[in-house]
Amino acid sequence: MTDGTAAGAEAGALHQALVAALALQAEWGADEALEAAPIDRTALLARGGPATAPDARAARPEPPGPGPAPAPGPTRAPIPGPGAPPPAASRAAALADAAQDLAALREAIAAFDGSPLRETATNLVFADGAAESGLMLIGEAPGADEDRLGRPFVGQSGQLLDRMLASVGIRRETDFYITNILPWRPPGNRTPTDAEVLLFLPFLLRHIALIRPRLLVLLGGSSAKALLRSREGITRLRGRWHQVTLSDGIQLPALATLHPAYLLRTPAAKREAWADLLQLRRRIDGG
Repeated sequence: MTDGTAAGAEAGALHQALVAALALQAEWGADEALEAAPIDRTALLARGGPATAPDARAARPEPPGPGPAPAPGPTRAPIPGPGAPPPAASRAAALADAAQDLAALREAIAAFDGSPLRETATNLVFADGAAESGLMLIGEAPGADEDRLGRPFVGQSGQLLDRMLASVGIRRETDFYITNILPWRPPGNRTPTDAEVLLFLPFLLRHIALIRPRLLVLLGGSSAKALLRSREGITRLRGRWHQVTLSDGIQLPALATLHPAYLLRTPAAKREAWADLLQLRRRIDGG
């Protein structure tokens, strides 16, 4: 074997080992990469380095040394830390609290100008289904089909969800009510940011309070993490009943499960989703 062939074989083996390690982490539910200490990106910029440098050594403070102070840069608004509400959230909360029925809540969301998502979306996507059914499903954000039609879960993933629920005797027309965390489609169907979730969370909580369902189903990681105040991934949260606490102290049973869009990309996960649906059916039947 030549040196080049040996080096190629070694590189291939290393690649396979890395892929196997990533697959194992995904199986364990590891869905975020974390450093041992927070990275001071302002200090990185001041030293002329990239703000997104992944090297954990950049997070360690350097001893002070001689040298000219960096030139003052433009003043920036402070970035809210994890869990801190964005500046417009208090306005969103006031509008949400003032809504006494679903029609008023829809009008309040439509009038709220605290997010640029309203300017890039085509239609407000509020809710669909039977509000009096006692079962409320909450997803992530509208997609292209939902944005075009102004109704949640009408695209491919919504059609899959309807078929799955119908297989256990639950139908949209009479048996459940469905909405999303965000009422506007993010550009390019991207995942909602933490700031966007925090901004629209008061509207969602008011929506739940007005419907007052007996059971909640949280579709996907964004919905589950936001309403359960959890940092765990959906693979750890799914398959179990949790409690969602409303502002008046009322607690509602909530089942976290996989988002149907994920099931379209990962058909093998339908087995877990089916087990979750059977749990839901048993709970509805009093089991």
